[in-house]
Amino acid sequence: MSLSSEKIGEVLVVSASGQINSANAAQVEAGLLAFVEQGERLCALDLSGLDYISSAGLRVVLMLARGLKQKSGQLILCGLQPQVHEVFDISGFLSILTAVASRDEAVRQLQG
Repeated sequence: MSLSSEKIGEVLVVSASGQINSANAAQVEAGLLAFVEQGERLCALDLSGLDYISSAGLRVVLMLARGLKQKSGQLILCGLQPQVHEVFDISGFLSILTAVASRDEAVRQLQG
């Protein structure tokens, strides 16, 4: 599991690759919430490199969304692989989180 980030204007784009599971969820959560603590408000979470997410991983994404919302920010997910999209869909997360096809689309929405 690896996280990388880049800033595009006001938007922080965080790319996750590998898997988010119970073994690494706490570490991933700490990494993501550190961005919020540093003052980031607009975040695109690019999951195009993610091939697996567990319920612990879903909780991490929810905690990030909640942290950003508390700072009047916003999270948009992008690039969900079919198997990851299915997990978000079945869990009901797609009804409370915004997911778009591409990183460019996420950045555009967040900047708009």
